[in-house]
Amino acid sequence: MSDETLALVAPTRWTAMWRGFTRVCPKCGKGALFQSYLKLSDHCTVCGEQLGDIRADDIPAWATILVVGHITVPFFIVAVRNDWPLWIGYGVMIPAALILTMILLPRFKGMIAALLWSLGMRGGAPGD
Repeated sequence: MSDETLALVAPTRWTAMWRGFTRVCPKCGKGALFQSYLKLSDHCTVCGEQLGDIRADDIPAWATILVVGHITVPFFIVAVRNDWPLWIGYGVMIPAALILTMILLPRFKGMIAALLWSLGMRGGAPGD
């Protein structure tokens, strides 16, 4: 297929979400989804798709807390139960939780924005 034909075919919802997770345009998979760390681009620089009016709200933060919590809390429990030194808990696990949060938050925001894009939800309501 040529690039013109590919532009006419909408990606599947899962493809769009994967593209959002990798922080590229959910429509074409080539342009940048973000203009800064968490600010969506107004439009894709490659295909021109309007992206700036998609509102992911609190879902990415909730998903990030859920995943980071499930990864780090078991390590904290093991550290407390085994009487490990406090520097392991504070000096290793807290920076690990912060780094995981910084890595996952924009990816989850991209994934949720791509999901909302694939559902046609702009501005928080379907079809707006």
